[in-house]
Amino acid sequence: MESKKGQVTIFIIVAILMVAGFAIYFFVVSPIESSSIPSNFQPVYSTFLSCLGDDALLGISLLQTQAGYIYLPDFEPGSEYMPFSSQLSFLGNSIPYWHYVSGNNIPREQVPTKRQMEQQLELFINNKITGCNFDSYYDQGFEVSSVNPVARVQIDDNSVAVNLEMELNVVKDDESMFARTHKVTINSKLGSLYDSALKVYDETRDKMILENYAIDTLRLYAPVDGVNISCSPLIWSADGVFSDLRDGIEANTLALNSKESVDDYFVVDLPVREEVRFVNSKDWPYRVEVTPSEGNLLMVNPVGNQQGLGILGFCYAPYHFVYDLNYPVLVQVYPASGGMDEFFQFPLAVVIENNNPQKSLVASASDDVSVDLCQYKNSPAEIIVIDNEGKSVQADVSYECSDNSCYIGKTSGAFLKGSFPQCVNGFVTARAEGYKDARYLFSSVSQTKLTMTMEKIYDKQIQLKLDGVDYNGNAVIYFTSGDYTQTIVYPDQKVIGLTRGQSDIQVYVYKDSSITLGQSVQEQCVDVPRQGFLGFAGLKEERCFEVEIPEQVVSQVLAGGGKQNYYVLDSELRYSGKLEIDMDELPVPSSVEQLNTNYLLFESNDLEINLV
Repeated sequence: MESKKGQVTIFIIVAILMVAGFAIYFFVVSPIESSSIPSNFQPVYSTFLSCLGDDALLGISLLQTQAGYIYLPDFEPGSEYMPFSSQLSFLGNSIPYWHYVSGNNIPREQVPTKRQMEQQLELFINNKITGCNFDSYYDQGFEVSSVNPVARVQIDDNSVAVNLEMELNVVKDDESMFARTHKVTINSKLGSLYDSALKVYDETRDKMILENYAIDTLRLYAPVDGVNISCSPLIWSADGVFSDLRDGIEANTLALNSKESVDDYFVVDLPVREEVRFVNSKDWPYRVEVTPSEGNLLMVNPVGNQQGLGILGFCYAPYHFVYDLNYPVLVQVYPASGGMDEFFQFPLAVVIENNNPQKSLVASASDDVSVDLCQYKNSPAEIIVIDNEGKSVQADVSYECSDNSCYIGKTSGAFLKGSFPQCVNGFVTARAEGYKDARYLFSSVSQTKLTMTMEKIYDKQIQLKLDGVDYNGNAVIYFTSGDYTQTIVYPDQKVIGLTRGQSDIQVYVYKDSSITLGQSVQEQCVDVPRQGFLGFAGLKEERCFEVEIPEQVVSQVLAGGGKQNYYVLDSELRYSGKLEIDMDELPVPSSVEQLNTNYLLFESNDLEINLV
């Protein structure tokens, strides 16, 4: 899999884009000059046609670089749950996504048709052409006036024809010129590039091409599923995993292309002759979520060291993490000849849900595929957010109903007056830094006021003691209070956020060892349905099979710790600075039997806990 890590840098793509931006001004403008224009007025009319051509060129450039748009569609912001907006910011320009996920997690499409592109270019020319600069001719005594421009545009594969109906009057001395119909033809591949871009978009969405590459990258750069032979927990930093994943996505996306390559893995088979490239930057908006997780840690507890499982004779840590992953890709389509004078680009969002590609949208995907309740906020309500001492809390308030999560606003002091979508048995969620999230049941169709109490989180230093002596070796500490769970990997982490109330605290101390477990064969038996009629009747029979366990070495073993239920008081949290946990040391095991004995002793070991 190492050969599949891309090595292309985004700066090459940016340089190509800049070159293409300058090259567009060298297109050939072919005016259809009118033979009826008097010779002394020809320079003025040529200047006018040049303005018309320049305006058309500029409009074509905007269509090509802004995904077929000159006038961008309405901007839709992202949210804290889905950081994508409806437009991708690239080199200081906003490019509308052809496919994206809205801030309230609804897939959307906004792919322009060719006729819509023509209409936008017509409107652009109508607005620009009256601003043509004739100052040099005014100095020569010419008078130029123009009114009522009406442009008609036709985009073909290799040209763009502009027909402009506009009254143009030019007067000098006793002579005058009048023209109503004006035509220019721009040599541009806008039409063919757009058609190919549309084919690329349909192909990538129908076959989930980018999503399948994303899943490969996910499994290469992040823990997804597997089994490790270990009697100590497997721990990954979520921030580290996400950072590696973003680096991998950027490198592998930039390596994709539609032409022959040294590594065929990166060659994307597309039904177009044009060259296609894919751009991603790790600095663009991303959304990565993983379950199960404990705070900033991905943790897997081993199987085989729990009480009553000593018969297994070994420990193993199976893991299966489920990821939701969203990131943008900018698709660029270049002429088949390899020239860089023109290109067409559009962004789309790659969406992975539960380790699988999001289902492709149907052809009418520009319409919402589900009801967006957040668009219909018509139920006013007042939300009050305070802490457990009655003090105001400045919190971000959201409302969850069905599959929708709508951001309502931020409290000012303790109060927020906002509009909610109508919903029965939705949930109001309040989030604030330094406080435990609060979630209250709220029916916006019948309730108009809600007071929410948030539990303040107090950061405390942790000091472990082993038989009364300060301990700074390896340990894993679990804090569970209702639905609020934290895991501390000691001594790398020595700060815990505590709230008042009952907490279940468990500490596992691990030390180095080298217990060798020889190869063995164990018999496993399961109940299966009987064959024939008896199986249909629900009767079962026992079947047994042998499981071969390879030789393994256990390098980390349980050597201390215990568990304790502890009620944390407000007064302790306010006036203490350190959490001390004293625990019993266990002998470092040198055999499987001693290892199993340690787990049995652990279950009966109590912790001594003090907030000082």
